[in-house]
Amino acid sequence: MTDPIVVVGIGADGWDGLAPSARREIVGADVVMGSARQLALLPDLAAQWVTWPSPLVPALPGLFEQHHGRRVCVLASGDPMFHGIGVTLVDLLGAERVRVIPHPSSATLACARLGWAAHDTPVVSLVNRPVDTLLPALGDQTRLLVLSRDEHTPAAVADLLTERGFGPSRLSVLGEVGGPGESRLDGTASGWSHDPGPRLNVIAIECRADAEASRLTRMPGLPDAAFTGDGQMTKHEIRALTLCALAPAAGELLWDVGGGSGTVAIEWMRTHPRCRAVTFERNAARVDQIETNATALGVPSLAVFGDAPAAFGDVPSASSTPDAIFVGGGVTQDGLLDECWSRLRVGGRLVVNAVTAESEALLLRWFSRCGGQLRKFQVYRGEPLGGFTAWRPQLPVAQWSVTKQSKGDAT
Repeated sequence: MTDPIVVVGIGADGWDGLAPSARREIVGADVVMGSARQLALLPDLAAQWVTWPSPLVPALPGLFEQHHGRRVCVLASGDPMFHGIGVTLVDLLGAERVRVIPHPSSATLACARLGWAAHDTPVVSLVNRPVDTLLPALGDQTRLLVLSRDEHTPAAVADLLTERGFGPSRLSVLGEVGGPGESRLDGTASGWSHDPGPRLNVIAIECRADAEASRLTRMPGLPDAAFTGDGQMTKHEIRALTLCALAPAAGELLWDVGGGSGTVAIEWMRTHPRCRAVTFERNAARVDQIETNATALGVPSLAVFGDAPAAFGDVPSASSTPDAIFVGGGVTQDGLLDECWSRLRVGGRLVVNAVTAESEALLLRWFSRCGGQLRKFQVYRGEPLGGFTAWRPQLPVAQWSVTKQSKGDAT
């Protein structure tokens, strides 16, 4: 039986900070893999050292095949299973072929330095993500940690906070935490003027909002003004009801058909960091506005494809079986609902909104075939009328929602 790949977490304190069991695994290995920085923390050893190539993930299968039958030890920064290479290797090789010896993560060490409760402190990784990914986690009086990409991340975070009305927030940048060169820089987002420090750093944020800052929570139903574009969107009240019908859960995938301004897909992704979404939009200008809104609201990874259902085949296999589908436009297009139904996984939810008599009639036919729930919403908004206030009706919306029970229950 082939020995498992041993993944050893190593901190900024290097060899001195390793437990005896971790040292034994490194010393006993035939091959030690890691970044140049990690390998430089080790003493001279008999093992062959392999520095990670770039890009790393596509090269991993070939690397392990090349050293098949040898005892391989992989170095990881801190806790390998906390935003680390350990997760990648388990996904690639399976848990039974990977043995992990963790070290305290940089987030754990940062909480220890700050006196923060680790279990109450959200962590956002910007190591491989745009800085805008931080936005959904922001809230007045909130504490959070940010794992930086490099020494320039703190300034980028400070700029983002200031632009979004969180200029008074307190920032502490902990560099090389746990190592002999550990450092700390403190300041406010709006007044951040420190030069770039260590490349390895963690940012601690105590969020404080300006009085004028927009309050954008993770709860469904962001104000319409939070989105830009030509006004083609599922409006605030109906959007909240639609998200409730779609019922997002952590890790689930949504297909949003007829994206418009991207409102439903964006709010779906904001409900939890692991929620994913794909949206389909035929109009090129609206594709641009979806991407602009997604970045502005902290979900830049929202994938946008072209006209549905033709573009369904362009979706990568990892996103090809949605947990939920929302159809907000093009309902009466020939074959659209049939194609959506065939793509939806068994147990998945389909939610369709209709505003015309023709699309409403189509929903009634599908309701009679598949069951589910049929609702109709009428929203009135108070608006000025001379010196008074009058109720202005919005377009009534019929909504059909259903859970797919089997592959054939739409026939």
